[in-house]
Amino acid sequence: MATTDGNIRELINQLVEQEKQLREQLSGKPTGEGRDLLKAIQVELDQCWDLLRRRDAAREFGRNPDDEQVRPADTVENYRN
Repeated sequence: MATTDGNIRELINQLVEQEKQLREQLSGKPTGEGRDLLKAIQVELDQCWDLLRRRDAAREFGRNPDDEQVRPADTVENYRN
């Protein structure tokens, strides 16, 4: 399946729902495995938002947004303005 803004937004919505459910299950006090799962969800959300922003920028500058790919977690998480 081709990556589209709609697919990315759908994934974001799913991840937000997973995060919400996990926080509810953990009673807001994540430890151990729960904390690791929350971190993984947050990293994936950051990657999705990063990809959407880069797709928008590609369009703005006349490039093909489909050329943009998900960047590695280390790149997204360690980005500095």
